[in-house]
Amino acid sequence: MIDHIGIQVRDLDRSIAFYTKALAPLGYTLIMKWQTFAGFGIGGKPDFWIGAGDPKQPTHVAFRATGRAVVRDFYTAAMSAGGKDNGAPGVRPQYHEHYYGGFVTDPDGHNVEAVCHEPFLG
Repeated sequence: MIDHIGIQVRDLDRSIAFYTKALAPLGYTLIMKWQTFAGFGIGGKPDFWIGAGDPKQPTHVAFRATGRAVVRDFYTAAMSAGGKDNGAPGVRPQYHEHYYGGFVTDPDGHNVEAVCHEPFLG
């Protein structure tokens, strides 16, 4: 079980603005901010950290969504926050028959995804 993860970003304030908007549909909020770090999470526990630095290689991070509509809401919010399309929301049967994900690239080139693993109920 992963407790938390951190990635580096070039412009902390720009990335805080991006992730505040992009992660809102998933229930994530900005919980803590220090001079060079910011932590996002749900229920007061930060588990996704961004820190000022020079990202040497893009990272992939996937957030679990509670339904397909939430994946679509994440994608829309992330795009309007300045993300770039890296795979519109849809079924990815190459992973498994119910895998429904939406992918965006953040301002530093990190591949950020929201994914739902539940079957479509109509």
